[in-house]
Amino acid sequence: MRRETIRSRLAEHAPGDAGESWERVIAAAARAPSARTPGSFRDGAAHKPTRTIEQPITPSAVLVPIVDRPDGQTVLLTLRTDHLNDHAGQISFPGGRLDAGDRTPVETALREAEEEIGLTREQIDVVGRLDDYLVATGYRITPVVALVALPLALVLDRFEVAEAFEVPLALVLSSASYRTDSRVINRIEHRFHVLPYKNYNIWGATAAILVNLRQVLAQPC
Repeated sequence: MRRETIRSRLAEHAPGDAGESWERVIAAAARAPSARTPGSFRDGAAHKPTRTIEQPITPSAVLVPIVDRPDGQTVLLTLRTDHLNDHAGQISFPGGRLDAGDRTPVETALREAEEEIGLTREQIDVVGRLDDYLVATGYRITPVVALVALPLALVLDRFEVAEAFEVPLALVLSSASYRTDSRVINRIEHRFHVLPYKNYNIWGATAAILVNLRQVLAQPC
């Protein structure tokens, strides 16, 4: 997909400017009707869990890196190590919580991507953002979409990241790639998307953000 197409579709259908300050992003989230409901705000009522989040909300941001490869664009993902306190062993985007010096979600996402996998800011062209996603652990995730130039010379933080891998963007953008699964937690059924790829099962917040990316990029300009 052309760079200009990705940028224009994000600008047209995304919830706000990628460069907005954290102050504005947090204020807008507090006004949202679903502010304390886990799940993607674009994802449809059928996939929204019914429980609310009791703990304080922690603002965070992730980078959704689209790698411009000659044989087709890919989305770069990471596999978190098994010993972490939050989301251990899960497939995720590089990212993390707001730090005191971060003025915008973009700054948070870029800082975390550099720390976790060694992506330098010179390689990254931020093209927009997606809907916030609120997970049951209290993290409100602001996804920042970026195009990443080659060559990739990743340096993984082995404390946090066990592996980095790429999924073809064409697979991400096909609705047929996803299935719906469910789990019962505390006698409540929770439904979620799963994106199988090779020996990976991408689910949870990461799959929901990929679904949101598909929904936005599938829209007309």
